[in-house]
This record gives sequence, C-alpha cells and structure tokens, in this order.
Amino acid sequence: MSEPTTHTLDVPGAVLTYDVREPEEPGDYRPLFIFGSPMGASGFEQLASHFGDRTVITYDPRGMERSTRTPGGELTAETHAEDYHRVIEAAGLGPVDAFGSSGGGMCALHWVVAHPEDIHTLVPHEPPLVTLLEDREMAIKVNADIVDTYQRDGFGPAMAKFMQLVMRQSPLPADYLDHPAADPAQFGLPTEDDGSRDDLLLSGNLAMPPFEPDAEALRGSSVRIVPAVGEAGEGSLARRGGEALAALLGVTPVVFPGDHGGFAASQWSPNNDPGAFAQKLRGVLE
Repeated sequence: MSEPTTHTLDVPGAVLTYDVREPEEPGDYRPLFIFGSPMGASGFEQLASHFGDRTVITYDPRGMERSTRTPGGELTAETHAEDYHRVIEAAGLGPVDAFGSSGGGMCALHWVVAHPEDIHTLVPHEPPLVTLLEDREMAIKVNADIVDTYQRDGFGPAMAKFMQLVMRQSPLPADYLDHPAADPAQFGLPTEDDGSRDDLLLSGNLAMPPFEPDAEALRGSSVRIVPAVGEAGEGSLARRGGEALAALLGVTPVVFPGDHGGFAASQWSPNNDPGAFAQKLRGVLE
C-alpha cells in the first residue's frame, strides 16, 4: 500500500485531519473507511496495512491526535456522525464500506440514518450502547461518576475507574458505586493530579449524552449493518453493547478474533492477530 496522503478539513467547531491510502494494485473493491472514537488514525495502522488492494480512509476524531476541537464545545454521537459524513464527502470516495470500532461503531449508527448514501456496509465492532443494556441506569450513572472524578481528581483516579468498568465481565449491580474505587497505581496510572483536563475519552466521549439508536430507522435502512463482537471479553460492557445491537436488528453478531481492540497487537494485548482480524473483516465485506 502506498504512503497515505494527509488532508485537513475545516468543520464547525473543529479542524479534522484524515488520511487516504491508495492501493498499489487496486482490486474491484469499494473504499474502506476505518475509524473509532476516541481512537485516532494511528490505532488502525496495523489493520489498514492488510487492505492493500483498496483505498483506505482513516481519520482523527475532533480533539484527538492531529484534529483540533474548539474548547468548550459539547460532543455528541450526532456530532461525530456528521464528521464521518464530512470526511467522506470531502474525500469524494462514497459510498464506502465502513468499520467502526467502539464509540465509532456507536456514532456510526446515526450516520447511516442521516446519510445512508455514504455507506454500503457498516461493521460496528463492540459499540458501547449502554442505553440498550439491562443495567442501563447504573451504566449511565457510572459513566457520569467517571467524568465527575476526572474533573475533580484528574486523569489517574478517573482512568482507574474506567479500567475497572471495562474489565468487568458481568452486568453492573445496583450497589456498584458503593464499592471502593480502583487504585490508579494498580494499573500503573499516575496518582497525582497534573491539572490537565483535555483527555478526550474522559472529558468528551464519556460526557456525551447517552445515545439511543433509532431502531426502526436502522431496521429499514438501505445500509447493510453487520454488528460485531470480539471473541474475548464475554460479558464486558462493550461486547454486551454489540450483542444488544444485534438483538435490536434481529441478527446474530459476527464474532471477530481477539478482544475489544482485536485489530491491533500491543503490549497490553500481545495475542491479538491483526491479520486474522482483517481476514474476518474482509470476509464480512465481500
């Protein structure tokens, strides 16, 4: 695959940066848009490298990595969804196939309703759709508590609570917030507050209003929607979100190899196999 060309796009409240990778030996495939939220383009380099036969678009969400965001502007799933539309419109590459990881998969559910002409197939991988879960009320309260902790105590204590939440493999009990808070040092996180409050996950995504997908519109959409989950992490909040979306659409979720970030091997998930993940995604798209 050729080196990516990088572009910037001025949009209301932000300047978005996106990359386009052109295939050296193109096949007869639609362009593939790979994105997450809050993860930026750098997190998908391993996955993108396995699609050298088609054009691949990646981008940094507003406020993440190379993309800027106007201070104080509220983030919503709808805002991110409109950014997806703006990137594809600016690139002139639609309709595309799309892979949305985590919050990206969640926000893309508004995109397919608002701009179905942009997309042929959407694969939302483990979207954290807390509004569809049996423990939705507690999950919303826990999200709010993490945001409050960040604003009050800083990154380490808030991220420790987030890690504790995403590692849990069962629904949240009614007394979840009564349990002792996680120790940041347990996760190798800082215990001192450095005063910064610009982490996009903790100050932006978790602070977004709870997003409830339009079930009727999604079921009637012209876009092919293929909910996906990771084979690891059964019972986790994100995997349960993917399963709940599949149930909403009346389909069975496709199981991908690896964990929530199965598209990338890292020091935290060395057993993930991006090649196997890409092969599974290719099969779904083709």
